[in-house]
Amino acid sequence: MTCEEIGNKMLNHEAFLAGRHDFQSDIERLAGSDLVTTILETVMLATNMRFAGVARVTADRWVACRTIDEVKFGIAEGDEIAIESTFCQTVRDTSEIVIFSDAGTDPEYKDHPIATALGIVSYASVPIYRGDGTFFGTLCAIDTVPKDVNNPRAVAMLKMFADLIGRSLETEERLEAQEQLIEYERKLAQVQEEFVAILGHDLRNPVAALSAGFRQLDKETLSERGRNLVSLMRASLHRMGELVENMMLHAKSRLGGGIAINAVSDAPLANMLEQVVNEVRMAAPECEILVEFDLKHPISCDPDRIGQAVSNLVSNAITHGTPDTPVRIRAGSQSELTFVEVENEGQPIDREAQKVLFEPFRRGSDRSKGLGLGLYIAASIAKAHGGRLTVVSEGRTTSFRLEVPTVDVQQSLVDARV
Repeated sequence: MTCEEIGNKMLNHEAFLAGRHDFQSDIERLAGSDLVTTILETVMLATNMRFAGVARVTADRWVACRTIDEVKFGIAEGDEIAIESTFCQTVRDTSEIVIFSDAGTDPEYKDHPIATALGIVSYASVPIYRGDGTFFGTLCAIDTVPKDVNNPRAVAMLKMFADLIGRSLETEERLEAQEQLIEYERKLAQVQEEFVAILGHDLRNPVAALSAGFRQLDKETLSERGRNLVSLMRASLHRMGELVENMMLHAKSRLGGGIAINAVSDAPLANMLEQVVNEVRMAAPECEILVEFDLKHPISCDPDRIGQAVSNLVSNAITHGTPDTPVRIRAGSQSELTFVEVENEGQPIDREAQKVLFEPFRRGSDRSKGLGLGLYIAASIAKAHGGRLTVVSEGRTTSFRLEVPTVDVQQSLVDARV
């Protein structure tokens, strides 16, 4: 007997293989399940029946989702047969098992038209319910010769396996829903990061225009009040520029998988640090900045990125430091590492806040200004150089220390020649 002989065939195995079946996801979920395959093999072994399968059953459709067919019925995953030519419609309507060991002698199913038409002699069909109690389909076992399937042990086993399949369906559906949610959130995050990158790029132009305007105002004759206003506005513009750069760098690092650096040998780090200090002094002339640079060893780094990290640290120190107290910047180099320390006086950072201080969008306190990206960017730049950023906050003093490996340029040239 072939599948074509079992009623009118509709969608079939080929539709499933082509990925266009109405019940594609249900079939894929069960056909690819090792658990379901093991259950069907166990059912056949325990009952000695030669066909076992799981079917998706609705009010008007019967679709095979996973089958093991030694009888050669020709029913494979995705094959659909007319619901009225199966016992599963009765199982769905009554929620009761349909089971018999020998259609020729069973008082209820003797001479039953479905059994007679299909040549079924022994049969079992057990309802499968999802975890929420909704009907999914049936677990079936069939043979064309008598088999002792209608006994308490076999019935208990079939019910247990049907329940296990229902539970596995619920687990798989939850996993799929979670994966879909994760994928949606990933795409949403990417869109947000792309938007931030574009926004940051577009904000650069007005910031540059304002900066040029302030440089022109410095050449003009202004009153003392005008000078004070320009100083305040320049400080705000400097802060805005830092926020834009941090936004763009964060978005680019997320989109590109990390912060990219362009390291150069014997980088002019001292010059870069002096430039950073001069820019901050111009933006915040009211703040005293004390520097102590002792950079004797050559270093291979991206000076622009190190400068950005230090600028973030200095701006952070000015923002959170006690007014009228200096910010101290020390830089030094040793044979194995180069460091930059930025220290300020003010309220200490508690230990719980220190644990998340270098994470994005985290801030030292609820009253902190900004996006909470400055320290994260600085830490990311240090990490990109193979270094680290640490903090020590004790008493009234808070100190951030950025460390990067020192590279012996002469030794690097020797290694390159070798």
